[in-house]
Amino acid sequence: MAGPCSVQLQGNAAAFTAALRTLVNNPQFSDVTFVVGREQQKVFAHRCVLACRCQAFRGMLSQGLTGSEDSPGSVPPQGPFILGNVQPEVFLAVIEFLYTNSVTLNSHIALDVLTSSVEYGLQDLCKLCVKFIKDTLSVEQVCEALQAAVTYGQADLQQHCLAFIESCTAAVVRTRGFHELSDVVLAQVLRSDHLAVDELDLVQAVREWAHVSSAVLECPVPEVAALPVRELRLPLLAPSELATLESHNQRDLLIPVESIAAAWRYHALRRGSGVPSRLCRPRRGTRPRDHHRHLDPHTK
Repeated sequence: MAGPCSVQLQGNAAAFTAALRTLVNNPQFSDVTFVVGREQQKVFAHRCVLACRCQAFRGMLSQGLTGSEDSPGSVPPQGPFILGNVQPEVFLAVIEFLYTNSVTLNSHIALDVLTSSVEYGLQDLCKLCVKFIKDTLSVEQVCEALQAAVTYGQADLQQHCLAFIESCTAAVVRTRGFHELSDVVLAQVLRSDHLAVDELDLVQAVREWAHVSSAVLECPVPEVAALPVRELRLPLLAPSELATLESHNQRDLLIPVESIAAAWRYHALRRGSGVPSRLCRPRRGTRPRDHHRHLDPHTK
């Protein structure tokens, strides 16, 4: 005789999600409270939901359970848990995802929600953030998105941002986000053959970036710019441009003397100069110069 047949049937998922959404930041039946951001906004939640959906919250709430009244700094099970370094809107987006498996994003919080998704180990939320950022990328935000992609190891977003920068480089290098790139990420951008900007303009953009970074980090210009400057393709400049650059360089020493000397050596010796071939390769936006006809065809 055959045993009873068991089948799992699914109800209306949308109705279930809508019902759980009513519990987001709802003080009714809430058993844990967070105080979020500089605004110290209270956010209400339910321990069982947070614990079953996120390992990081499970650990946080478990500490609250095991803390005793005699332990200095212990947090009662119901909180409040103080989260001063996250915006309330960002934290509420994380809570919304935990309750509904969906998230409401906008361009002002998407990168911060991405950061929180990484910190809380929420891979599905991370994927949603990456998709939103890719779909809404703009000139003003692409460098910040690229920096975040590199920081959090999001290779797909990183490639997408780089392709976006390559398509509108001249506009991107004038943004605040460009000036806030780390030296490592800027050097990575400068390795691209597809930047749509002339090398002379790129040198000026790097100079402006270096002066901003120098002021922020309180380090000399040559020190903060050491890594990105190696990727500038000085041999592409005409002799007159190189002479002007050398003169201007005396003011801030942005470019090492050795690099300028190597560019002059290229003009004198051409193929036997010893300059790395990648530094002699025109980019997509490089304006033609007369001496470019002498470039090794393998570097073009």
